[in-house]
Amino acid sequence: MTHGIRTDTHLNRLHGPRGWRDTAAHYALLPLRVFLGVTLIYAGLDKLTDSAFMKASGAGSIGDTMRAAHDSAGIPALVDLALKSPVGFGYAIAFGELAVGIGTLLGLLARLAALGGALISFSFWMTVSWSSTPYYYGNDLAYFMAWIPLILAGAPYLSLDAAWRARRGQGGYR
Repeated sequence: MTHGIRTDTHLNRLHGPRGWRDTAAHYALLPLRVFLGVTLIYAGLDKLTDSAFMKASGAGSIGDTMRAAHDSAGIPALVDLALKSPVGFGYAIAFGELAVGIGTLLGLLARLAALGGALISFSFWMTVSWSSTPYYYGNDLAYFMAWIPLILAGAPYLSLDAAWRARRGQGGYR
C-alpha cells in the first residue's frame, strides 16, 4: 500500500485552485484593511460635520480637547503645536484621516496610507489617550499596532496598487 501526497489543491499559490487554508491566509489582512479604511473615513467625516469640533474653544471643540490633554500627554510639545492653530489642526487631522481611509480602503499607495494611519494613531496615543490607565483602555495604541501589518504588507490584492503592478507587467496577486 502506498501513501501519496495530495497535490490537487496546492497547484500554484498565485494562480489556480488552492485549499481553504491558503485562501484564508492569502486574504487575512483584507478584513483589517476594510475595518481601518472605513473607520478612518468615518472619523474624518465625523470631525468635518461636527459643528462643535472645528472650533478653538467650547464644549466638544478641538481646542478644549487639546487643552484638557496637555498636562497628561506623553509628548506635550505635540499638544502645544496643535494649540497654535487648533482649527487648522482639526482640519489637518480630519482630511488626513479621510486620505488615509480612502487610500487604505482602495489600496491606493497602501503602504504610505498605512504609515499615515500609524502616525495619526501614534500622535493620538501620545497626546489624548496617553493617560489611560491601564494603558490598554486607550484604543489609539491598538490602532497604532493594527497599522503595522499593513505598512509591512501593503495591499497586494484587491487594490489599485495590485492593478497597477499587474498592468506594468510586474505580476502580483490577483
